[in-house]
Amino acid sequence: MTGSEATVRTEAGLWPATLAKSTPAIALNEDLNVDLAIVGGGFTGCAAALEAARLGASVAVLEARSIGYGGSGRNVGLVNAGLWLPPETIIAQMGETDGRRLIDALAEGPDRVFEIIAREGIDCEATRAGTLHLAHSPGGLADLEKRHRQGNTFGAALHLLDAEQARQRTGSDAFHGALWNPKAGTIQPLAYCHGLARAALRRGAMIYSDTPVRSAEWNSGAWSVQAGDHTVRAGALLQATNAYDTAWAAQGASRYVPVNYCQFATRPLPAELLETILPGKEGCWDTALVMSSIRLDRAGRLIVGGMGYGQGPGGRIHGGWARRKLRALYPALADMPFEHEWSGRIAMTADHLPKALALGPSGLSIFGYSGRGIAPGTVLGAAAARYLLNGNEAELPLPLIEDYSERMTSAKAVYYEFGASAMHAIGARLRPAR
Repeated sequence: MTGSEATVRTEAGLWPATLAKSTPAIALNEDLNVDLAIVGGGFTGCAAALEAARLGASVAVLEARSIGYGGSGRNVGLVNAGLWLPPETIIAQMGETDGRRLIDALAEGPDRVFEIIAREGIDCEATRAGTLHLAHSPGGLADLEKRHRQGNTFGAALHLLDAEQARQRTGSDAFHGALWNPKAGTIQPLAYCHGLARAALRRGAMIYSDTPVRSAEWNSGAWSVQAGDHTVRAGALLQATNAYDTAWAAQGASRYVPVNYCQFATRPLPAELLETILPGKEGCWDTALVMSSIRLDRAGRLIVGGMGYGQGPGGRIHGGWARRKLRALYPALADMPFEHEWSGRIAMTADHLPKALALGPSGLSIFGYSGRGIAPGTVLGAAAARYLLNGNEAELPLPLIEDYSERMTSAKAVYYEFGASAMHAIGARLRPAR
């Protein structure tokens, strides 16, 4: 049986298949009056709901599909500090004051995630062994050297590894070095999202799935949110749909470029291979322009990810790339079948910075994580809840903006998918770094 024949091509993939405990699925069946209405049940929305409920507010989450259905439940599962951008670039784009505030807030992101997991008893395969940013080339190693210098200048505790150290950590000789962040880690992302939702429920929040929002308007001093045949009146509103906009939030499609990321999971590896393949259980991604990732789950499955839509026209190309990538990184896994394949959508902003967009009085939209959603979504979701409940803009580590849009987002999405397909058609023919 070949790898391609064994692959289970499902829309959502491995994480729903290994989800031990889900949130009760209840659709909105009555009119409500709450302090805070949240549209979207991913990391941001569920973290906001938990924070609001902890503060004693009444809160309702309105999710169009199921909890974690979007990018949160299709995530790689790397709990990283900060953003993709290095600190000096963030400062250059945002200015000293705003940039440092965001850098400082997101540097503590992994701490916040793992604190919540411990406090709420969330079973989500939490493994705090750090993450490895892998140098795919000599140029990639030079980039990591810059990131090492900048990160530690801004208070991180990053460790630069040479090619031999990277080989020992990954079990592959394909990399020229790595940057290790010991504060980071990995989780089962869908289980974490459901854990946030269940924790919010325990504190009195109301969580509704299969409840798409049709409209939301500010009138008579409150938000009137129409969802199905019912109305939710709320003192404040948070839109937390990110790259999975509902019909009501379709205007948000011009605020970011939707970029796809596909993943492929093997069957659990034999114990003897796990002694050498990612023996420390770090999650990894590389420095390539068309980025890829590798990690293990708790059962020992190796998960290979890369840019592109695995269920689209280029799906066969992306699948072929994943097979070659696996073979090039780990020759011993050349014929190891992929048991799961799935794709998720990323909201990529032009400057790769998230946005806090005012929707009107006591209304806010948080979006644009550009592929770094777990820790930023947790931090910014909780911050958004505090801001919307007390009106103090200082709660937000992002500047509040009144308007935001980007041009040619659909054309750029096509360009990114074409580029990923083109690179994957010829890529993953790796040579040893030494």
